[in-house]
Amino acid sequence: MSARTPLHLAAEIGGPPHYDAGHYLRLARLAEGGALDYVTLGDSFARPGLDALAVLARVAPATDRIGLVPTVTTTHTEPFHVSSAVASLDWVSKGRAGWHADVSTTEAEARLFGRRSAAPSDALWQEAGEAADVSARLWDSWEDDAEIRDTATGRFIDRDKLHYVDFEGSAFTVKGPAIVPRPPQGRPVTVFDSTTAPAREAAARHADVVHTRATSPEQAAAVRDELRRGAAAHGRDPDALRVLVALTVDLGDAETAQEPGLESGPRLAGRGTYFRGGPVDLADLIAQWHRAGAADGFHLTPITPERDLERIVNGTVALLQHRSLFRTFYPGGTLREHLGLVRPASRYATASSKEV
Repeated sequence: MSARTPLHLAAEIGGPPHYDAGHYLRLARLAEGGALDYVTLGDSFARPGLDALAVLARVAPATDRIGLVPTVTTTHTEPFHVSSAVASLDWVSKGRAGWHADVSTTEAEARLFGRRSAAPSDALWQEAGEAADVSARLWDSWEDDAEIRDTATGRFIDRDKLHYVDFEGSAFTVKGPAIVPRPPQGRPVTVFDSTTAPAREAAARHADVVHTRATSPEQAAAVRDELRRGAAAHGRDPDALRVLVALTVDLGDAETAQEPGLESGPRLAGRGTYFRGGPVDLADLIAQWHRAGAADGFHLTPITPERDLERIVNGTVALLQHRSLFRTFYPGGTLREHLGLVRPASRYATASSKEV
């Protein structure tokens, strides 16, 4: 990877539950001030708190450019509803939506729904991949010009430009078409984690962005190469995949140097590599890893969002911008444009044009 490849940065704005949407709006606006690609808002059935997708739907009209990526659990949920909700977020944000597909693994979470028992990891991630697949098909099921809105004739849609997806997966079937018109981005950005081998397989097949965890640039580069090879094996363009290293960041003492070698830093419950140091230290690490071709960017989770996100934006990001390593303004209006990803054509419109 060339050192001139654009650096991508994203941040998590979750933490201890808050029941005031204004809290999350302030953090999203702070991240937007630093021109970050997107913010994520974690969610699961195992923790109290507001629904992440609903919160970011509130944040959307009060922000202008920042991408909005809630965690959406694909286990125990209906993919038709998931695709409709994410498409709605893309509409209300005017093309800035993504979604982080995750799974529910515990029996306690399964009992909240009472429909089935907890499943093995490989089955859960296969289902998550199928949910991502059918969501993309549903978003494609309306061609871009399917809406007519002709009041004189009373025609709202061109039914010839709506398509059945007729999807059959291991855990569900979906006929389609969608009930929400095709989103502004065509397909909102799909994000996967690559912690486990089944998750990496699903990510290689379906993700636009992958969050990976690594304790050295060499390890990160190896995971990135594996994901790119997997994407190519599934007939995808590996250059259309963005791989971001996930770091949990503690900038509590700006004057304290980072622990000697990220490799020796403590792990946080297997869900992220821990970085402790100052904003300058973090900027140096990001620059070093990116120049080494280890990743396309970083997804940063502040251990204390209100404190650390401010230090990330006004310290780390400002320094990277000063060094001309990170942009100072957004290149476009949609999350796909921030990430340098093209807007995909509807697969059904493409098929129709080939038949003509």
